[in-house]
Amino acid sequence: MTYLDYSATTPTSEEVLNTFVEVSRRYIGNPNSLHKLGVEANEIIKASTKQISNLLNIKESEVIYTSGSSESNNMAIKGIALKYQNRGKHIITTEFEHSSIYGPLTYLQKQGFKVDFVKTDEYGIVDINNLKELLTDETILVSIGYINSEIGIIQPIDEIGKLLKEYPKCYFHVDMTQALGKIKIDLTNVDLASFSAHKIYGIKGIGMLYKRENISLEPLIHGGKSTTVFRSGTPATALIASFAKAMRLILTNLDKKYEYISKLNKMLKDGLKYDNVYINSNEHCIPNVLNISVVGVKPETMLHALEKYDIYISTQTACSTGTSSKSVYALTKDENRAKSSLRISLSHLTKESDIKYFLEKFDVCYKELL
Repeated sequence: MTYLDYSATTPTSEEVLNTFVEVSRRYIGNPNSLHKLGVEANEIIKASTKQISNLLNIKESEVIYTSGSSESNNMAIKGIALKYQNRGKHIITTEFEHSSIYGPLTYLQKQGFKVDFVKTDEYGIVDINNLKELLTDETILVSIGYINSEIGIIQPIDEIGKLLKEYPKCYFHVDMTQALGKIKIDLTNVDLASFSAHKIYGIKGIGMLYKRENISLEPLIHGGKSTTVFRSGTPATALIASFAKAMRLILTNLDKKYEYISKLNKMLKDGLKYDNVYINSNEHCIPNVLNISVVGVKPETMLHALEKYDIYISTQTACSTGTSSKSVYALTKDENRAKSSLRISLSHLTKESDIKYFLEKFDVCYKELL
């Protein structure tokens, strides 16, 4: 099997799975229980939270466990909006966000909130001057993803965060789902950030929201003791422990992994020089993602043609709806490229032989379909 869809999800690593199994078997108590078994489970969660806080250079009290980034994104956006709506009802985002950003924003628009989309340049990078123009005394939230999941565009999060420090009524949320384990992360100028374990070789069903200590939120889930007042529910001890393990492993040798994946990305680009193939990812993108358009071929047709050779890529993000990529259109302003885009996503687990095999079979499929 040649798996090239790591941005959609990653295979769970053996070490992470072993941690999950061991904790599941040994620590059976409810972490909220007062007896010995509950205390032991709670200690595991505390140790895991301490490890995560050290890895991200944040406080333990700033970690809120969730079911994944979709919940984290909803919690950040709805939580801020509903808590601070007395200050204003204006939110700013981009045209390159995940559907779990647009979903809660659409919901809030129906509740009377105004949402503006900041302009981006030819590379998809946020126009800082336009962001300044959009900011008002009514702006309570700016939500911008660090890395676009379809194309791989990297946004200047630090620069944006420094700008927003001048607006104390406005909070800065960053969807870091596609950034963790791929590039270095600095949360100094970020107020809220979303993460998910299944993007870093962890188990599906666990993620977290980083929330700066002095910020409050209106919870999505009420009722019941948990690790924080902002998200009720019985803490998932084994999932939390496995998440900490996954985070520690993915952040090991980060530079070496980046260099290797960059080499694979170049191999792909060099091998995809066809008349009808357009490279949508640019020099401001992470090497883990290469978005292309095969104009004249429906993306699902190419996907299934490659699938016959046991090769797996994707058309848009796994959570997207519709037949045309909003992100590719926002970048290229070309409907044909937006309707025919494919995403190839790489990992440090990807082998050079995988790339060679993909290019060989892509050539066969290309000639058959065009």
